[in-house]
Amino acid sequence: MLKLRNAVVLLAAIAAAALTARLGVWQLDRAAQKTALQQALEQQRALPPLPQAELAREPAEVPAQLHRVVRLQGHWLPKRTVYLENRQMKGQPGFYAVTPLQLGDGSAVLVQRGWVPRDLLDRTRVVASPPPEGVVQVFGRIAPGPARLYEFEGAASGAIRQNLEVASYARETGLALRPLAVVQENDDAAASPAFPVADGLLRQWPQPATGVEKHHGYAFQWFALCALIIGLYVWFQLICPARGPSGRA
Repeated sequence: MLKLRNAVVLLAAIAAAALTARLGVWQLDRAAQKTALQQALEQQRALPPLPQAELAREPAEVPAQLHRVVRLQGHWLPKRTVYLENRQMKGQPGFYAVTPLQLGDGSAVLVQRGWVPRDLLDRTRVVASPPPEGVVQVFGRIAPGPARLYEFEGAASGAIRQNLEVASYARETGLALRPLAVVQENDDAAASPAFPVADGLLRQWPQPATGVEKHHGYAFQWFALCALIIGLYVWFQLICPARGPSGRA
């Protein structure tokens, strides 16, 4: 009976140590993946601005252009503006204003123009200045589309929504949308009477946080727990029995 109990304890200790060690390795892998992602993002942003004529037309062309900076010229389509709710900036709830920009060739690009605060008394009331009329220049970075949040209901419609998917919105509106989005950023070089950019929207977008330190911390905790399990097993199952009753006193 004693041998069976010892075998069970040994198997439990091996399983627990293996699990915690594997979780530690997994956290290190996550840290390495995020480090590689951050490096790729910085490399893309360091490239010269992508010419408007080279902007992707097919989904297969988008991955190579993600995070590239781009300067577009066109006309806003303000009646097609969508406000994505439950978006925060500096800890405040609000909306991301997303408006299609029609390019000279007739196609359009969804542009995440900026953030506006939410009315705490009436969530359906959005106070935002319309985009400027006429020809504008938009400076920003290429993204696959507005970031998605979890939603309990199906696809929404109307001016206020939880999420917005580029292909679905193209079908809904009939616009010839490029298969990507642009996150607009402030660009002093474009601030001129011919190309106004002052619209009252905030564009202090959160920087992509790799969270590498967090994963390293989690990995340390898992490895420490693994070492603790092994240490307790060695002490109570090997050292203490070898020392006998006098050694435990």
